[in-house]
Amino acid sequence: MLQKLRRLELPPPRVLALILAIFVSFLLLEGYLILRYGFSLPPPGFSWFDLLFWAALVFWSVRVEIRLPLSASMSHLFLFALALVVLAPPWLAPLWVFLFQPSDNVWYKQLFNRSQDALATLVATLVWQFFQINPLILGTVNLSSGVGIGLASVALFIVNISLMTLVIHLANGTPFREIWRKNYGWLVASYFLLSPFALLMAQAYKTPLIGGWGGWTILFLLVPLYYSRFYWDEKVRLEQAFDTTLEVLMHALEAKEPQTRMHSERVADISRDLALRVYQDEAKAQEIYRAARLHDIGKIGIPEALLLKPDKLTPQEYQVVQSHTTEGVKLLKPAEKVAFGPVVYNVILHHHERWDGRGYPKGLAGQETPEEARIVGLADAYEAMTAGRPYRPAKTPEEALKEIQDLSGIQFDPRLVKVFTQLWHENPLWRDRKAYLEAKGGSVSRSTLPQLYSESASPSPSEPDPRTSGE
Repeated sequence: MLQKLRRLELPPPRVLALILAIFVSFLLLEGYLILRYGFSLPPPGFSWFDLLFWAALVFWSVRVEIRLPLSASMSHLFLFALALVVLAPPWLAPLWVFLFQPSDNVWYKQLFNRSQDALATLVATLVWQFFQINPLILGTVNLSSGVGIGLASVALFIVNISLMTLVIHLANGTPFREIWRKNYGWLVASYFLLSPFALLMAQAYKTPLIGGWGGWTILFLLVPLYYSRFYWDEKVRLEQAFDTTLEVLMHALEAKEPQTRMHSERVADISRDLALRVYQDEAKAQEIYRAARLHDIGKIGIPEALLLKPDKLTPQEYQVVQSHTTEGVKLLKPAEKVAFGPVVYNVILHHHERWDGRGYPKGLAGQETPEEARIVGLADAYEAMTAGRPYRPAKTPEEALKEIQDLSGIQFDPRLVKVFTQLWHENPLWRDRKAYLEAKGGSVSRSTLPQLYSESASPSPSEPDPRTSGE
């Protein structure tokens, strides 16, 4: 027995502490509901067959879940849990959600999934009961059921998603924002649009329409409900396919220009943080992130001899390398209507424009350049300054920040420089390139370290080299 305990797989201490805290919280609140409302099986208004039927629905809903990108899943469990909240004594729905889920091979994952689902259902139950005890009546209309189920679904969603996000963050170190963006942000609308369906199921079960048993109506409703899951499945698949396409394109570029390893990813992370601070809009920030991942895609068509040349480019070579902006737009043009919006093309085409109008390809000045391109251009400059190249050494983060500040109103949008400075002082992961690469699963390769160079061979701020950001 002792040997089995020693071999027992355990999660990290912080994760285990969270799981046990959720489990204990569920037990305490469930015990409170049982003591307050009384416990009997079957409860009043329910038969043993009813209990088995709803147990089967809970089991089925979890069994056909959709796997989400970051160690999570989504199912229709919330609908059956909410319907049971409406139909049954307050203690029943959380207990059934805890008991009747498919088993997981890893004990602590199973305990977490059962406990957090049950706890979220329990909180939803308390919200529903509040409106049953304190009816909300507007004139002659009783709004208690509609408002109650709406707020109960909000409570269930918030508790469920918060606990899932927290455990993923503690287990993997994934930022909260990234977990929300990849797993849950796009689900919110469909979740709340489906929530009233729970009230419909509860009412259909109480007032049978077919064969004198409400379960027939529920089974009939399962057909459209089951097929609605394919929207989530297709959405996840499209997201994964899109991200995979970006990765393939970036790997192709990095294979061609290996000394810029992870350049586009770091530029994208900087751009997303900067865009989020500017727009306060997660969707917009993510759109700019994807555009930033592709900002240098046109370099696939540029000869390696120019990209890797250790000396200063000739005017003719300079023009060839500059063409990566227009070539990138041409390369992605076939995907314009199915995959990419205007933000992507604006970033690819204009991320080398300057505030003073001396950039390329069109020499746009000030706010003539789309703001998303100005954001990515600044991020691109910082990344390139802090990454070594064959033709110039890497700057320290402090040196790069000072140069960006010195070029405020010349190369960069002054407003964006102020926002960038604020972010930089918050010490984000991307501030130091070596720390960033190590955190992403690798170390700085020899080719990204500062190289020996001659002063005359390195580009100056007034004579930008198109192989980098043009700092």
